[in-house]
Amino acid sequence: MRQSWSPPALRSGYCITATVTISFNIAELRDRARAAFQGLAVGDALGAPVEFMTVGEIKAAHGVLKELVGGGWLRLKPGQVTDDTAMSLCAARALVRAGGWSLPGIAEEFAAWLRSKPVDVGDTCRRGIRNYMLKGTLETPFNQWDAGNGAAMRLLPVALFTLGSDRLLGEYGTSQAHLTHNHPLSDAACLTLGRLVHFALLGYSKSRLRREADQLVADYPTFSFTPYRGLATGYIVDTVQTVFYHFFRTRTFEECVIDTVNQGGDADTTGAIVGMLAGAYYGGDAIPKRWRKKMDRQAMAECGELAERLLELSPLLNGTAE
Repeated sequence: MRQSWSPPALRSGYCITATVTISFNIAELRDRARAAFQGLAVGDALGAPVEFMTVGEIKAAHGVLKELVGGGWLRLKPGQVTDDTAMSLCAARALVRAGGWSLPGIAEEFAAWLRSKPVDVGDTCRRGIRNYMLKGTLETPFNQWDAGNGAAMRLLPVALFTLGSDRLLGEYGTSQAHLTHNHPLSDAACLTLGRLVHFALLGYSKSRLRREADQLVADYPTFSFTPYRGLATGYIVDTVQTVFYHFFRTRTFEECVIDTVNQGGDADTTGAIVGMLAGAYYGGDAIPKRWRKKMDRQAMAECGELAERLLELSPLLNGTAE
């Protein structure tokens, strides 16, 4: 049994499926969605200047990095974002433009972005996008060396678009991942991160999110994050361990993102992913105003707008949740 409604007219709502009743507040849901996308951008911008640095090097240069300082190996301006946010925006634009799922649309957006000579792009992402540009390939072949975090860092638009359907999250999350990354560990991480975003958007407790993370570890013990090994590389296992360790042990958006990026390594991506989760969980008011003021205004505005438009396309808000 399903109940349908007209999303724009609602302040709160509920969805009844054959197995579960989902209740939510529309205004809060939209706020959390915006905060997830903007939190991703903030975490990206905070972490980018210390990408590839060690914990010791960060301490020597910044003490504890708490501000949007810019610089780093990419010589960024304070508040400037990198490929994590850029590729997420590409995927979001494609889905909103299509008004539905469009893997070719996402691939075209990635191709246009790559042609623009972005400030940063990972080798695996570059190879996958170029394969699409040259051969029209929408699924890169399995490669045991492609267990990087490039698919997980841009998952958020799919998570917002599929809110209300775990089945579509799995199907579309894997499809977008395989444009560039085709590996079981990447797939598993994308699915779990997407579920955590769904639960956070709906206001679930952190203990419920932790059970989902623990299930990933049960299925793939290599993701175990306690005790934390202190590795924050671009390998998807190290990335997820870093994100989970800091997300579950901290109590605010600011503390969560600061602790994560000060781990160094692939700090823009760990920062972006943990910012996505923390934004969805804590909401927009939790993102420090001093950070918002230094962020690229155009990027933040587009993140917020696209988040809401993706939400309106979701099964939860169009009456097809399952």
